[in-house]
Amino acid sequence: MSDPQDLIKTIAFTEKATILSEKHGKYVFRVAPSANKLQIKAAVESLFGKKVADVNTANFAGKKRRERRADAGRTAHWKKAIVTLKAGEKIELA
Repeated sequence: MSDPQDLIKTIAFTEKATILSEKHGKYVFRVAPSANKLQIKAAVESLFGKKVADVNTANFAGKKRRERRADAGRTAHWKKAIVTLKAGEKIELA
């Protein structure tokens, strides 16, 4: 998984993610569950051309769901990465 597009799936446009990006220079991405911090840092630097200062990750377990008559179902497990850019760096998201 060395391709940056395979590691970084989407960018989060939630209210909390927007506040983090505006006030603290942190950006929230949904990433591949197998990606580690070094791979995420390299992917963000190559995709956006910005210098990354820090990467924090969190794993989320999929939730149990029911669908009509089916007894058990589950949403997918996923991973979130909060990427802090160096001072003065900014990613334009428009």
